[in-house]
Amino acid sequence: MFLFEAIPWYSWLAWFAVLGGLIGLNEVTRRWKWAGLAIFVAVPIVLTIFVWPTTAGAGSSTGTWFHWVKVYSALAGCLGFMAIRYIPKLASNKWALLFPPAILGLNILEACIRDFQVGAMGADGMVDGVFMVSGAWNYMNGIAGLINLVTICGWMGIIISRDKSRDMVWPDMLWFWIIAYDLWNFAYVYNCVGDHSFYAGAALLISCTIPAFFIKKGAWLQHRAHTLALWMMFTMAVPAFVTASDFSVSSSHNPAALFTVSALSLAANVAVLIYQVYRIRTRRLNPLKQEIYTDHTQYREVREANIQPAASGSSATAGQKDELIRS
Repeated sequence: MFLFEAIPWYSWLAWFAVLGGLIGLNEVTRRWKWAGLAIFVAVPIVLTIFVWPTTAGAGSSTGTWFHWVKVYSALAGCLGFMAIRYIPKLASNKWALLFPPAILGLNILEACIRDFQVGAMGADGMVDGVFMVSGAWNYMNGIAGLINLVTICGWMGIIISRDKSRDMVWPDMLWFWIIAYDLWNFAYVYNCVGDHSFYAGAALLISCTIPAFFIKKGAWLQHRAHTLALWMMFTMAVPAFVTASDFSVSSSHNPAALFTVSALSLAANVAVLIYQVYRIRTRRLNPLKQEIYTDHTQYREVREANIQPAASGSSATAGQKDELIRS
């Protein structure tokens, strides 16, 4: 295959098991507060003390600074989002609402730094327990990631859903930005930890995109934080699953494939940037103070579905509808 070496049937079964497991655990942790605290607080404490120092030590495929920073930043995101969801004063505090874009931006920046770092290595073989091939694709995708970071918008419109799960909903984060993020992040994983990318790239990204599009719309960042934290905890505890087990799938390490995925990532993010700049200029918007896509159907559907009280049934109040029209 172009992207990967041969993929046996049982690896496909494992892929779907990973996908289903991440989606399922995300549903558990977002619906019940106690489950979120157990999995994102108690379990990491145990793993940090008794497991990760051995399984994710120097020389392992998850023993780099990036993996350690990534797991804790993902967990910080989960806990920060839970605080916003369950502490009413935070949900209405404009400074607290800076946390979601800040932690998202930090995670993107970490990966961009790693892409640039790998590009500068001149690698063509094993580095830090991972097979890497350095090239122009690292710089292309690093630039794509920085563009993805600067096109984060509309966080001042984050709301908490009125249903029992109290999800953190971001109406201005629309499908095209999410797809551009997915393409960039897959390219990052493919570039820097290619032999992990069948699972940590494709399955992991799809596991948060499916819920964002079909289960709980508008809560993509919350889904992303949960599934990323779950995957990082697992892969740091069992790194051999993606590198040396019967289910592992190797990247092709093909320069043409590396270039192609990074080119797609860069093209998609440039397109989002151009569209966003066009809207900001033509509508004279301040992206630091205003949402950008309030006239999009998806924005209106997500916001209307989450501002109505849970007991009100299927429709928003007249006042809420007027608010939507004004926005």
